[in-house]
Amino acid sequence: MTRMFRRALLAAGALLPLAAPLAFAPAAQAQGQRAYPSQPIRVIVPFSAGTSDTVARLVGQQMSQTLGQPLVIESRPGAGGNIGSEACARATPDGYTICLGTISSHAINPAIFARMPYDNLRDFAPITQLAAQPNALAVANDMPARNVAELIGLLKERPGHYNFGSSGVGTSVHLAGSLFTQRTGTAMEHVPYRGSGQIMTALLGGELSIAFDNFSSVWPFAKDGKLRILGVTSLTRSPAAPDVPTIAETVPGFESLSWHGLFAPAATPPEIVARLNREAVAALRSPAVAQRFQELGITPVGNTSEEFRAFVASETQRWGEVARRANIRLD
Repeated sequence: MTRMFRRALLAAGALLPLAAPLAFAPAAQAQGQRAYPSQPIRVIVPFSAGTSDTVARLVGQQMSQTLGQPLVIESRPGAGGNIGSEACARATPDGYTICLGTISSHAINPAIFARMPYDNLRDFAPITQLAAQPNALAVANDMPARNVAELIGLLKERPGHYNFGSSGVGTSVHLAGSLFTQRTGTAMEHVPYRGSGQIMTALLGGELSIAFDNFSSVWPFAKDGKLRILGVTSLTRSPAAPDVPTIAETVPGFESLSWHGLFAPAATPPEIVARLNREAVAALRSPAVAQRFQELGITPVGNTSEEFRAFVASETQRWGEVARRANIRLD
């Protein structure tokens, strides 16, 4: 072996320890990073058992199958959704804490609470709108009015004589009733109840004559003939009850939809928000979720994060105006 060849081998050997780490560093780094999600995802539902909980569980169960990690539903009700929503806004923005938001927590509350623990537009990264559902104008069976037009006439004949019930001050159904009186030039006193169950009991027991409530809560009683739905608050009739007219057929343009969506803390990485958006939209398109939503009279949505952000801003402005006109405040 010549002296020159020996020197070449020694030089090459001296370089190998330096070159090896450079060649394998990216692979080692990639192995050290765990793909999202690598642990269960917490979904805060800021309301007690009801439609919100049902929507979260249906969609969450389907997303768990494709994400490979369970979505754990955590109920944190209180203050009209503010307690659970604040917990979500203040959570670590790593994609492992998200929340269900509604028209109440993310559109109405900023107008009716004197102090808000979060900013509904700045403190969240919208993921997607999951669902929309009409409310229903329901009356007891002994109510003289047989349709919306007759009810408006009755309310104008006896202004202030009738009350309407809802599931609480500042709820979407309370605002639906306020919008109805504003658009029809009528007057009704609002009577808040603690949830749909109490409203149905009051209607069936003769304590209450008129109520606004989520369609899915009212429809089972209407099907059994225990009360009557005069109109739904969507612009088109509900596929679950095509024979029930819309209020808009009498009061043009009247619309009041309850809605649900997924939100993450504001600083959540965009790629994680995009992943959750894809999985949530896919879950909404699944036959299991679509069929159950149809049975409940709920319409799946599944829009983009940007579309949902614009929608929330629009709803915040719209319902803020209704609340201010009705002087609805919670201090």
